[in-house]
Amino acid sequence: MVKVGLKTFNLKKEEIKRKWFLVDAKDKNLGRLCTGIARILRGKNKPTFTPHLDCGDFVIVINADKIQVTGNKLKNKNYYRHSGYVGNLKVTSLEKMMEKSPEFVLRNAVKGMLPHNILGKKTLKKLKIYKGENNPHAVQKPEIIDL
Repeated sequence: MVKVGLKTFNLKKEEIKRKWFLVDAKDKNLGRLCTGIARILRGKNKPTFTPHLDCGDFVIVINADKIQVTGNKLKNKNYYRHSGYVGNLKVTSLEKMMEKSPEFVLRNAVKGMLPHNILGKKTLKKLKIYKGENNPHAVQKPEIIDL
C-alpha cells in the first residue's frame, strides 16, 4: 500500500493577514450577532484557521445600543458582580445595563464565546464596539459585513 504525501497545513505567525470588518448591530439579535463576531475574531471563517494561533480579523461594531434580545431577557437576565465583602453582591438587569453600557453587554457576550485562556484575551482586544454610528477606524478601510 502506497501512502500519499498529504501534509497538514500549519499557519505561521508571519503568514497571518488581518482584515478589518464593520458590523452594524442595529435590530440584530444579540446571541446570533455575537456568534458571528466571535467566529471572525477567532479566524474560523478562513481556510487557514489554526487553533493555537490568533489568526482572526479585527471587528468594528456600530450601533451597539440598538441591539435586540428575544423573550423576557431584558427583565429576567441579570449581571452579577461581587466586591469580595460579605453581603456585597450587586445585581443589574440587562435592561439597565443596556441603558448604562451597551458596549459591556456585547463585549461580555462575545467574551463568553471565545476560549477562556490567554488566546481568548488576545483575541478580544481586536473587537472595537461603539454606541452610535461614528467610529475612528475609517483609515483602516473596513469591509462592511452583514451577519
